[in-house]
Amino acid sequence: MTYQPVLISTGIAGWRFMQRTYQAQLEAFSGSNVRQRENAYFLDKIKEVNTAEDLVSDRRMLSVALGAFGLEGDLNNTYFIRKILEDGTGSQDALANRLADKRYREFSSAFGLGPGEFSKTSLLTDMEEIVRKNQVAQFEISVGEQDDTMRTALYAQHELADLAQRDISDDAKWFNLMGLPPLRGMMETALGLPASFAQLDIDRQLNVFKDKLRGLTGSETIDQFTGPDVRDQLTTAYLARSQIAALGVGFSSAQTALTLLQNIR
Repeated sequence: MTYQPVLISTGIAGWRFMQRTYQAQLEAFSGSNVRQRENAYFLDKIKEVNTAEDLVSDRRMLSVALGAFGLEGDLNNTYFIRKILEDGTGSQDALANRLADKRYREFSSAFGLGPGEFSKTSLLTDMEEIVRKNQVAQFEISVGEQDDTMRTALYAQHELADLAQRDISDDAKWFNLMGLPPLRGMMETALGLPASFAQLDIDRQLNVFKDKLRGLTGSETIDQFTGPDVRDQLTTAYLARSQIAALGVGFSSAQTALTLLQNIR
C-alpha cells in the first residue's frame, strides 16, 4: 500500500496546507515498501547499464529514469528515448538539443551514454540523485491526480530555484524556462498571458515575459527566484488566476485584481 498525499482544498488555502506539511508527506510517500523496492532495484541494476539499449530494455528501470525528469509519458516510446540517449548532448544536431522541451537534454546528460561522453551510470551519487528526483516527481504526480495546479506549483518550487542558480546569462535562463512546458505554462497563467501568446516571435515573448514579471515582483530576472518569498509570490498569483478560471464565472478586471492582491499578501 502506498501513501496518498493529503490535500485539504484547492487553491491558496490548499497550497498553504501543503507548504506546512510537505516534508512530512513526502517522507511518508517515499518510505512506502513499494517505493523502497523501486529505489533498490534501480540502484542495483543501473550500474550494469553501458548502452542506451541496456536502459530502455528494462521497463522498470526506465520508469525511474524518465520519472526523474517528468518524462514518464514516454515510457512506451522506447525507440525515441533510445535515440535521445544514443545521440547524447555533445553535438548541436543531437536530437535532445533540437527539441523545444529541454527536459530531454537534461535526461540524456544525466546518464552520459552518447558518443564521446563519460557514462554516469556507475556513479552512485549521481544515480541516487536520479532516485531522489523520481521520488519527488512521483509525489507530485500523486498530488496532481487530485489537483493538477498543485502539482505544477510543487514542481515550480525546485525547478525555479535550480534554474535561478545556473551559471548562465539571465536571457539564457528565460529561454530555458520557455523550454520547460510546466514552468512556461505556470508563468503564462500567473502573468495573465493569453493562449495565443506562444505564437509571437520568441524575442517578443521574452520581452513580454520580462515586462509582466517586473509588474508582479518588481524585477524581470530569473535570478530573483533563489528567494522562497518571490517563488511564493509567483505561485500564489498562479493559483489565484487558476482558481478564477476554474470558477467559470464572469469576473471583472477589478474583481480579478482584488482577488489577486488578497491572495498575494
